[in-house]
Amino acid sequence: MERCLELEQAYAIADKNGKTVGAELGRIGYKGDLAASARPLKAAFEVHIEQGPILEQQDLQIGVLSGIQGLRWYDLVIDGEACHAGPTPMESRRDPFMAAAPIIAGCYELAARYAPWGRATFGDIRAEPGSRNTVPERLIVNVDLRHPDAEILDQMDAAFRELVARECQQRELGFQVNETWHMPVTTFDPQCVGAVKSATDNLGYTSMEMVSGAGHDSLYIATVAPTSMIFVPCENGISHNEIENAKPEDLEAGCNVLLHAMLEIDSNEDLK
Repeated sequence: MERCLELEQAYAIADKNGKTVGAELGRIGYKGDLAASARPLKAAFEVHIEQGPILEQQDLQIGVLSGIQGLRWYDLVIDGEACHAGPTPMESRRDPFMAAAPIIAGCYELAARYAPWGRATFGDIRAEPGSRNTVPERLIVNVDLRHPDAEILDQMDAAFRELVARECQQRELGFQVNETWHMPVTTFDPQCVGAVKSATDNLGYTSMEMVSGAGHDSLYIATVAPTSMIFVPCENGISHNEIENAKPEDLEAGCNVLLHAMLEIDSNEDLK
């Protein structure tokens, strides 16, 4: 599954309670009836909190974004055999967790191999039938792999698939690797990135060049117009949370960089 979804696909996505995006947008009056269509853009800039701890840890005020890292999402399904937790000897079991444990450890090793930007996350694990005293017959693991280099992300994908096959086959377990989403690496426009860097330097803010670890609106805008982003630090890297916090002076710095970058690009006759 690639970067973009068809409208009906997006509307049909459901949460664990069965509520779909389309139904919930309709319920709150945000579904809308205006079709998405291209509009003329000379360039686009987005200023955002980092949603991570790097700028804060390095005591820097501005992140100059060169792009957004790619990601691959998978539903890993491992099939075994249900049995009672007490009477069944460990060596007799076909337990999906016996493969899941080395697979998870192997993914963390992959992220470390491709440090500092490699990422491996397991945000949700579901055992079926889901009984405390029963070895599950099926395990479904959500896997999230990320890296800003497309070639390395492809290498991580191949290594992950090989890891799953090896660990499951050794234990005579069935398996499926279902890739549910592939967000390709996004590289921002060099002139827009340069305008952000120039504005940051001229204003005297401390900064570093970095990639975004999360997806943003700019990921999609970059497919139709020259684009870049500006990050400001947020406390402890926390976002999408009631305790999300950024210092007023950092927000002001981000807005100042945004303004000056826009003015520079506006005066650039090479961008029409």
